[in-house]
Amino acid sequence: MKTLKIRNLELKNPYFLAPMAEINDIAFRMLCKKAGAGLTYTGMINPLTQKSLVLDDSPALQLFSTSEKGIKEFIKKYNTQVSLLDFNLGCPAKTARKLGFGVFMHHELDKIKDILKIIRESTDKPLTIKLRKSKYTLKILRIAEKYCDAITIHPRTQQQGYSGKPDLEFAEKIKSKTKLPVIYSGNVDENNAKKLLEKFDFIMIGRAATGNPNIFAKLTGKKLEKKIDFFDYLELAEKYSLPFKQIKLQAMNFTKGQLGATEMRRKLIKVKTIMDIKEVYN
Repeated sequence: MKTLKIRNLELKNPYFLAPMAEINDIAFRMLCKKAGAGLTYTGMINPLTQKSLVLDDSPALQLFSTSEKGIKEFIKKYNTQVSLLDFNLGCPAKTARKLGFGVFMHHELDKIKDILKIIRESTDKPLTIKLRKSKYTLKILRIAEKYCDAITIHPRTQQQGYSGKPDLEFAEKIKSKTKLPVIYSGNVDENNAKKLLEKFDFIMIGRAATGNPNIFAKLTGKKLEKKIDFFDYLELAEKYSLPFKQIKLQAMNFTKGQLGATEMRRKLIKVKTIMDIKEVYN
């Protein structure tokens, strides 16, 4: 296999765990990495956060912000613990609309430039940017080329959110317009992953990996001692002292593909303790 690189970062394979809010806790990221993910992403993190981050998987750290405030100090704190920095200009959520970040920043080209500039000045790690389809995407691409080492394209509009069909032609157009490596995101699963890699340098897997870290082993051909399951997640979740609410969420996710999954989820809705969750799974 050819050497895969983004700036000075060498990657074992082109299959990345996409950044997902709530889903990408440290335990889940560690399992995806164990299964063979070439790179794992955190969910979106604001540089002004007071939370302490656990980055034992050396992930790509995804930032969202509407200003330069706190970025330099934040990166100084975490720079040695991450593989790359990613700036999110793709989030279509209501919170993003309300606060003006993610895809709702697309028209603020000067602000985007200032933020990318300070991230670039603050790290020697690769810098990437995640984009959606909009009338500003190509203009942002031109700015990104001055500061970034790769771009991610999710070819749905803000209005589409995560529904509807991704515009593959638009993503291919972006790929044709830049010399930067392009990471494709949007409805990637084990059925289309290989095909998409004929068109793009890397791919992100999101919903297809939720509750299913094994997808990375399947795509990469990595041999695992045993299939990763919820109890593997639980062991790590307890090690990292993740809150019950988070463990319950992932317990729901890991029912995917289980015999009697619908009944399991019905029971999991009512659980109040870790022991209750174990009983559902046993």
